[in-house]
Amino acid sequence: MPTVDMRHGDALRVLSELDTASVDAVITDPPYSSGGMVRGDRAAGVHTKYVQTDSKSGRRLAAFGGDNRDQRSFAYWSALWLGEALRVTRPGGALVVFSDWRQLPTVTDAIQLGGWVWRGIVPWHKPNGRRTQGRFANNCEYIVWGTCGPRPLDMIPGNLDGFFQINTPRGREHVTQKPVELMRELVKITPPGALILDPFAGAGTTGVAAVAEGRSFLGVEASEHFHGVAARRLAEALDASEQQGEQLTLT
Repeated sequence: MPTVDMRHGDALRVLSELDTASVDAVITDPPYSSGGMVRGDRAAGVHTKYVQTDSKSGRRLAAFGGDNRDQRSFAYWSALWLGEALRVTRPGGALVVFSDWRQLPTVTDAIQLGGWVWRGIVPWHKPNGRRTQGRFANNCEYIVWGTCGPRPLDMIPGNLDGFFQINTPRGREHVTQKPVELMRELVKITPPGALILDPFAGAGTTGVAAVAEGRSFLGVEASEHFHGVAARRLAEALDASEQQGEQLTLT
């Protein structure tokens, strides 16, 4: 029966406390530290970088931290947490990491520096994404995936799509919140009953999707505000799936 454990703390610290080979997959949306072409652009607030200027609802959402690293420190930090994530993942387990176009080369390098086997890139196209006059639309994000060493072909039944076209969610509670519909497809990279780790849980959407698909979830979130948001949404997901409320553990 699926269980949910939502922890409050820094990802690197909590990862270091987890047992080796204790989770089946890492599915996460870490801070991109993205922005414009120079360091000053990356240091801008998350609303400036990721919310359309005419989105009043988006600008009312709480900000999140960890998104202002320069390029070298972002690459180094990524390799650090990805290395720890590899240690806690069972052999053959999957890694699924979101990136935007600016950080895509760095993320594909970092997962290999962390020791993962890089398996490919899955585009997520957002029909309602941002557009700019006179330019190609930046309305895709990218899902970089890999595995902890070799992965048997029969680890999951069937196969999964390599491209998703889904709008960004309405009524979101996090600036970069992902659609539950998308996350439900991604958690299917794990076998039924698997334990999925999200070291950057945000509003808890990975966990909501995991519960809906019959997987267990271990989430980590540094922000006290978003830890609370994630805990509430996970409790609601457990209730919706008719699981017992005591299966949600908060630390």
